[in-house]
Amino acid sequence: MMGVGKSKIDPCPLSLSWGKSPGVEMSQRRQKSASKTPDDLSLCPLAEPGPAAPASAGEHEGAEGRGDMSEKEDEDEDEVFLKFVILHAEDDTDEALRVQNVLENDFGIKPGIIFAEMPCGRQHLQNLDDAVNGSAWTILLLTENFLRDTWCKFQFYTSLMNSVNRQHKYNSVIPLRPLHKPLPRDRTPFALRTINALEEKSRGFPTQVERIFQESVYQIQQTLWKESRSSGRHQALS
Repeated sequence: MMGVGKSKIDPCPLSLSWGKSPGVEMSQRRQKSASKTPDDLSLCPLAEPGPAAPASAGEHEGAEGRGDMSEKEDEDEDEVFLKFVILHAEDDTDEALRVQNVLENDFGIKPGIIFAEMPCGRQHLQNLDDAVNGSAWTILLLTENFLRDTWCKFQFYTSLMNSVNRQHKYNSVIPLRPLHKPLPRDRTPFALRTINALEEKSRGFPTQVERIFQESVYQIQQTLWKESRSSGRHQALS
């Protein structure tokens, strides 16, 4: 009897023990894979993208805050620091417009505004504050109607107090007696007598205008105005 050698464990996989060579099996696998349609190859459907996660309340608030800030910055860019504002009696609107035209066109002092042109629908006190603080010089139109108007008295007292309490507003209140119906000096309130008034009838009027309305003074006040508004805006947002 022939001797039987020690049996060896077949290292090949089960499929190979059935008489298939590795090359044949791999070839068959490739053919099967190639014969499958794209639908067969897709064993599971692709996951559809879910709805985007809603933004948190903090993100909404941050976006709104940035929007508000940009809007306020745009508004600030549109605002202009005026050279002067003319405070006048209600019946002196035409005379105030004439003086404004003289200062802007004859002397090149622009932009300016008269109080009657301030935005409607707001309180007079708010308009007065914006007019005085939003301009380098406050011109008080001294006419005969000036003392008859209680609001005018309040205007000039407020303007004077503002010029006293704010250092950069010192000497910014300019009384002006126009050509038509000027207020006599002896009827001028004592507080205004202490200030040299512009006399439109005077020969020295052009020289006085050039001496008072200096560009260097305007630039200083404009810088302080911008800094004040910027500081107030940041405090409001904080």
